[in-house]
This record gives sequence, structure tokens and C-alpha cells, in this order.
Amino acid sequence: MIAAVIQVLGVALAPLVPGSIQALKARLQGRRGPSPLQPYRTLRRLWSKNAVDPEGTGIVYRIAPPLVAACLITALAIVPVAGRAGNFGVGHDAIVLVGVLALARFALAAAAWDTGSGFALMGAARDLMIAVFGEALLMLALLVAALPAHSTDLPAMTAAAAGGQIWTGPAHWCGAFAFALVILVETGRQPIDNPDTHLELTMIHEGPLLEYAGRDLALLQWAAAARHWVMLLLGAELFLPHWRAFGVSLGLVAVEVAVLCVGLAVIETYEAKMRILRVPALLGVGCMIALAGAGLWVGGVGA
Repeated sequence: MIAAVIQVLGVALAPLVPGSIQALKARLQGRRGPSPLQPYRTLRRLWSKNAVDPEGTGIVYRIAPPLVAACLITALAIVPVAGRAGNFGVGHDAIVLVGVLALARFALAAAAWDTGSGFALMGAARDLMIAVFGEALLMLALLVAALPAHSTDLPAMTAAAAGGQIWTGPAHWCGAFAFALVILVETGRQPIDNPDTHLELTMIHEGPLLEYAGRDLALLQWAAAARHWVMLLLGAELFLPHWRAFGVSLGLVAVEVAVLCVGLAVIETYEAKMRILRVPALLGVGCMIALAGAGLWVGGVGA
């Protein structure tokens, strides 16, 4: 019951994650920076404004924001909290989670095509190019986490990763490194993407959002924050230390999500955005590491 309540609260808590990262990054750079609550103020301001439809757009453009938001709400319902999850009728399968996140990305890319905007299309094309490697990396990282559980059920995968024994196997470390790259890709953080830029020639995730305003933009920005919440929570539960006891695990997961936020802020402070053509090579290395982890487990080295 408590886990189900926290899953529902994730809808409201999600914007706090990117807000905290931005505030921490500003402090590390010697700036005062925005408040961690700034995303809430932005969402409130956008929600008070009407949506604007560019001339020539159709149903694809109109349904993309609610569809993307619905996909992320579904993802919040799929991902367990401290190994427990409520019964919301969508299951808890890792493969379904990958499909839901991919559907959200496809809807946003299709909306960019519907607008016909050159910069929106440029951002969508870059996002889809990276997604070819990023989604493969996500699948492989989840495969490494699924092997000890012999299942793709996320609560079972979380239970299999509990305790300290799994940390003695190199396969788990390979999966953890691969999922660290997944977090950078799925959240659009540096060095993969720069969430602070609005330069048309360099943006990736912000490109497809250029033609949206008002409530539509609020839905899309909330969905981006919810993707942060899902990825960090999943990484903490599958690849960071926790125990089977719900209370202890819940406290550890909260601390670990905070630590991951600090880690993202540190990376963005000391790492510049890499050239986009080098991103597939980096993700390809991550795929090879994840495959090596799976091979080590099947070979009995990671068991």
C-alpha cells in the first residue's frame, strides 16, 4: 500500500529531480542558481497559458503531449518502489517499460514531423539516432539485471539484486556501468545532451519542443522530469545496494536517488557535451560491456 502511494506521488515528486540537479550544478559552479522548486514554478506558469497550434499541423501534433504524459504515468506505475508495487493493471515487466518509453519518444518525433519545422526535425532526427543505440543499451542492461532473477518482472529483479552477494560478481558491475550510460541518454544530460542549451544547431531533446507552448509544453516538460524519476529509481533498485526489508530498502533508495542526482550534477560540471557523432561509439562500448556481463553470468563467472 505504501509503495503504491509513493508510485502515485511520483507524479508530483518527479519535477524535484531535475530541479535538484540544476541547483546542485549551480552550486558546484560557484553560482547561486535556481531553487530546486523552479520546475514547479515553470510548470504552473505554462499550465496557466493556452496551447498554440502551428498552422498546418494535424492530429499527430495535438495528441503527442497527452500521449507522452500518459506513457510516463504508465512507466511510473510499472516501476516498483523499494521492490514493492501497487496493482494498477499494467504489470511490472521490464520489456513493457522499454516499449512505453519508446512509444513516448516516437510520439514526440512524429509530432516534430507534423510541424515541418526544420529545427524540430533536426532535434527529432538526432534523438532517434541516439535512441537506436540507447534503447539497445537499455535492453542489454536490463537483461543483465534479469539473469539473476530468471525473469523480467521488475519486483523479482529488485529482489534478486538485494543483499551484498551479487556485488561480488563482475556481471553486476558490467550491468551497472551500462545502466549509468542509459541514465545519461534517457535523461538527456551531459555529455550526451545539454539540457540548458536552446541553440538550434546543438540541441537534441529541446528541438521537438520548440513548436509547443502553454499546457502542451507543460505536459512535455513534466514528462521529461518523470523520465528522470523513472531512470534514477530503476538504477537505484537494480544496481545499487539495498535489502529485502521494505522500510530499510525505501530509506536506502531515497538516499541513492539523491546520490545519483549529485553524480549527474558533478558530471555536468566537469564534462563538456561531446560531439554527437561520437555518442554512438560511446553507447556501443556500453553495449559491449553489457554483453560481456551477460556472457560472464551465463558462463558462471558472475553467478
